[in-house]
Amino acid sequence: MAKGRVTFDYELCKGCNLCVEFCPVKILELDKTQTNKKGYNIVNVIDPDKCIGCAFCAMMCPDSVITVERLK
Repeated sequence: MAKGRVTFDYELCKGCNLCVEFCPVKILELDKTQTNKKGYNIVNVIDPDKCIGCAFCAMMCPDSVITVERLK
């Protein structure tokens, strides 16, 4: 199975939750306890080892704040 790494530019994230909804392995979660400087809730990667590097989250992000790297 492919592996990946997801990173976010949290200061640009608006907490729209689209990445969370479209993640096929359900490793993303909207954190209602943390906000960025603009006051938006941010998304956390709750189980990074399960990332398959599919990049669905990045494709769905309307603000292009997600980077997905494919790992070997």
